[in-house]
Amino acid sequence: MAASCSDMFSFCVSDQSQAVSLVKVRFINNIKGKGLFATRNIRKGTTIFIEKPVVCAQFLWNAVYKYRACDHCMRSLETAEENARRLSGKPLLVLPHPEQCTIRKELHQACPQCQVMYCSMECRQAALEQYHRVLCLGPSKDDPKHPLNKLQEAWRGMHYPPETSSIMLLARMVATIKQAKDKGWWQNLFSQFCSRTANEDEEIAHKLLGDKFKGQLELLRGLFSAALYDDRVSKWFTPEGFRALFALVGTNGQGVGTSSLSQWVHGCDALDLRAQERDQLDGFIDQLYKDIEKETGEFLNCEGSGLYILQSCCNHSCMPNAETSFPNNNFLLHLTAVADIEPGEEICISYLDCCQRERSRHSRQKILRENYLFTCSCPKCLDQADDPDLTSEDEDEDDDEIDAEGETEEAELEDEMTDV
Repeated sequence: MAASCSDMFSFCVSDQSQAVSLVKVRFINNIKGKGLFATRNIRKGTTIFIEKPVVCAQFLWNAVYKYRACDHCMRSLETAEENARRLSGKPLLVLPHPEQCTIRKELHQACPQCQVMYCSMECRQAALEQYHRVLCLGPSKDDPKHPLNKLQEAWRGMHYPPETSSIMLLARMVATIKQAKDKGWWQNLFSQFCSRTANEDEEIAHKLLGDKFKGQLELLRGLFSAALYDDRVSKWFTPEGFRALFALVGTNGQGVGTSSLSQWVHGCDALDLRAQERDQLDGFIDQLYKDIEKETGEFLNCEGSGLYILQSCCNHSCMPNAETSFPNNNFLLHLTAVADIEPGEEICISYLDCCQRERSRHSRQKILRENYLFTCSCPKCLDQADDPDLTSEDEDEDDDEIDAEGETEEAELEDEMTDV
């Protein structure tokens, strides 16, 4: 049973019919695979769709370092003030305009068996119905000998910050199928995500785990099997199947970042204040950024990754016409047009950040080959095809000079806190 076209839209929330009317998924070729295309005019600024993930998980080291998030939707569980105090190292800090914080701690719920925290009863119930019955550790939560705890500890010992994936994303895929009534539907849904060749699978594993990836991958497979083996997905537990599953997550996993403090900043930015009050508030926020940068550095958000069935169809362009964001302080992904898009035009996002997109074609191609295993042929790269293949050394020297001035880092910090 193949996943139908409607299944590709089944995780869209809010107005699902709008997404169906705006876009369609189309096979392009064996190299690019599927793509997402506009079916009518989409104006700049339009939210094309809002999508929840098939599965999502917080990064393990992120959780260890006390970034408290809902175990299902990744909504920050700290208030904006608690978040600001921890990140700035100022335990007595008081934020003005506390009404701009959207966290409602009275709604938080813990699993009665393992005490995992959720932002609401709805999230607790959704997790229980999809995968948590299989993954709940109950009284063994702190037992280092429990198979799931051993699996997570092994992953933490192999994949250090900055994190890009989580072994628990794979665990939740297996647990979802084990719990599901219609197991075939879920298996076929997971099969819709982009797959790679055996050699590419190895390259992705190498990137995630480092030079010793072959031995580490086999160790993870053994622990994964001990914790979760199921005959109905037995192929995922073979050496080749586990490597392919690992690569599926590495290829399709979308980073998720949530922050109650970021939401508070957005709320403050929208306040209608007198000029003097605006200057005072902006000055307070600017100083807070500096304090956080000094105390915490670049790790500001609750971070994790998720698998988004429709968003995963978006290919890369160095001149994207759409971008993803998480403005709701949870795992809901918003795809928004950043340019006018015509009917029949492919909707593309960028796998590079703003600074990387401004680098030379040679540098962009190098980053994309190393991290995503493809050579970009977007209009920008084709237009610059005759540019000299300069090495990145000159650009890196320029970057070092800018970093030494400190201005770029501060601007990037502010962008990260306000763009989540």
